[in-house]
Amino acid sequence: MDNKNLIRAAFEARGRAYTPYSHFQVGAALLSADGQLFQGCNIENASYGVSNCAERTALFKAVSEGVREFSKIAIVGGPEGAEHFSICEPCGICRQALAEFCDIDRFTVLLAKSEEDYEEYLLCELLPHAFLPAHLGK
Repeated sequence: MDNKNLIRAAFEARGRAYTPYSHFQVGAALLSADGQLFQGCNIENASYGVSNCAERTALFKAVSEGVREFSKIAIVGGPEGAEHFSICEPCGICRQALAEFCDIDRFTVLLAKSEEDYEEYLLCELLPHAFLPAHLGK
């Protein structure tokens, strides 16, 4: 899947966000190594700690379906009702969650304002000195 279609899928997922408290909607589209697409949105809760980010929603959906290898993710976010978007970086928890299942030196992260306007990073650039399974002797 090309970057434009992956970003489009992230915007689609953003439209399903449940954000009654922050009104900041995030969408993610995660592509597996074998080409499967998993979408996620942020889901808030009145008990804020129960809330979940879009990136982890997509990742957990994929892992729960038995998928463990990924190539890239597109992330979009902005205030509810926004017509123009800024870059929306993944939080530290999401970066760490992705590092559990992704080759941080190859996994691509697309941070998009639109289908045509986006920044591209490797996960290792966003999470230097990651704590990886290898640190546990795994």
